[in-house]
Amino acid sequence: MRIVRYRLGDQVGRGAVVGDLVHELPDGNDTPGRAVGTLSEVTLLAPCEPRVIVCAGSNYADQIAEKGRPWPQQPSLFLKAPNAITGPNAEVLRPPEVRRLEYEGELAVVIGHTARNVRADRFADVVLGYTCANDVTADDWRADGQWTRAKSADTFCPLGPWIETEVPDPSALRITTRLAGEVVQRGSVADMVFGIGELLAFVTRWITLEPGDVLLTGSPAGVGPMVPGDVVEVEISGVGALRNVVADRA
Repeated sequence: MRIVRYRLGDQVGRGAVVGDLVHELPDGNDTPGRAVGTLSEVTLLAPCEPRVIVCAGSNYADQIAEKGRPWPQQPSLFLKAPNAITGPNAEVLRPPEVRRLEYEGELAVVIGHTARNVRADRFADVVLGYTCANDVTADDWRADGQWTRAKSADTFCPLGPWIETEVPDPSALRITTRLAGEVVQRGSVADMVFGIGELLAFVTRWITLEPGDVLLTGSPAGVGPMVPGDVVEVEISGVGALRNVVADRA
């Protein structure tokens, strides 16, 4: 099932995509209801509203090699604030003080059940599904140690277009990021240093994740700058494609 959040007129709802139609999907219900409109008639929002966004850094072998970083002995974690969430086709806003804004295409794991002390081999028990993410980063703010600001400015965490709940083998997923139509990142979830199960086991030893919370799993090699006017697309095989345009923040 493809789960979305959508706006139609002054109505915001939770839905399921069936073909080209969006159907009502009330909270707690897993059976699509009546159709409310086509995908072209509704505005898709970020498919979840996390209260916690946990991110894994330096989690792809090719990016570690590209950056010349030491091999990690345990996951490197940081947080993004919920205000950073934005949806598909929304603008990513570059603050006027930022000189270098970077894209990072990533697989996002959306939690479906309370996750505490998760066993790595049972991670699927707590996962609702998967969506595409762009871990937008103000590189010059990160360089001066301001990681919270660098990762959590408004619109710095696009998610979407939906949550795909039927992914038999997430390790087989492939990530492609395009900037202005050109491929800038290619990667496979199988190349993660720490897999989804290992990440969730590590995180949930100390941080309880609740339904709707999000784990960003890291970005492959090829992270680079984007400027106002650029269109960035993060596509994950078997999940979907997330598109955003970069604009200057007023």
